[in-house]
Amino acid sequence: MILVDDNFSSIVAAVEEGRCIYANMQAFISFLISSNIGEIFSILLATLAGFPEPLTAMHLLWVNLVTDSFPATALGFNPPSPDVMQEKPRPSDEPIMSQWMFVRYCLTGTYVGIATVGIFVQHYILRGLSIQELRSWGKCSLWGKMSGIMNCEEFFSKSALALPRTLSLTTLVCMEMIKALSAVSVDKSIFVVGPQRNMWLLVGVIVPMLLHLGLIYSDRLGFGFLGDSFGLVSRNRNREGYKRRNRYSVLLVFNKKMFLIILFKK
Repeated sequence: MILVDDNFSSIVAAVEEGRCIYANMQAFISFLISSNIGEIFSILLATLAGFPEPLTAMHLLWVNLVTDSFPATALGFNPPSPDVMQEKPRPSDEPIMSQWMFVRYCLTGTYVGIATVGIFVQHYILRGLSIQELRSWGKCSLWGKMSGIMNCEEFFSKSALALPRTLSLTTLVCMEMIKALSAVSVDKSIFVVGPQRNMWLLVGVIVPMLLHLGLIYSDRLGFGFLGDSFGLVSRNRNREGYKRRNRYSVLLVFNKKMFLIILFKK
């Protein structure tokens, strides 16, 4: 930043702008780190537990290139915090992400990973499978008939995995949008510094959500090949033993807990 005069008000404005840029860099980096930790931990957790993959490579590309890029870019347009000029000067050697900030975003990312895998597992639990059966899904050929209704192949075929993976991906996307809306301020609650202060962020959240919903419901929009290419479905094409509202109520519970965790850690 270059000062064009020695007016004190210009110096104050320059310091405020510099602090705002620094805070926006923190918000951008913290958002991406916590998002990537959630994705990595979900795959790691499912692998260690022996579950089928809740997310495919296409899903991770969709999250990183589409649903994350818009809000991450919009965080660079966050306005200055109301009390930005009341903060103490930071040391010149202070890292852009403190240890506490890194720890809290690791905790947030860990919960995102647990919730992403959790709703995947919950889908099968509601269909009558146990955790142990889910862990031994690779031995489905040895199971035979299950309860006289379905065999294991009908639980873990590509088409059968589409719905739980859709739930996992939607949970991940929704949680990352919640994190983006709460990232207008690194330290202040969403009720203190709301997302309405950054209209670009609202656009950066609404657009990815509309794209994600459009991808899920592409079969109803006449572009069913898009959902099929990503392995996503808007409805279960197989028989179920539970109602649609049950699985989406679980999704809402996970996202509600995510919102409370963000409030608590700030």
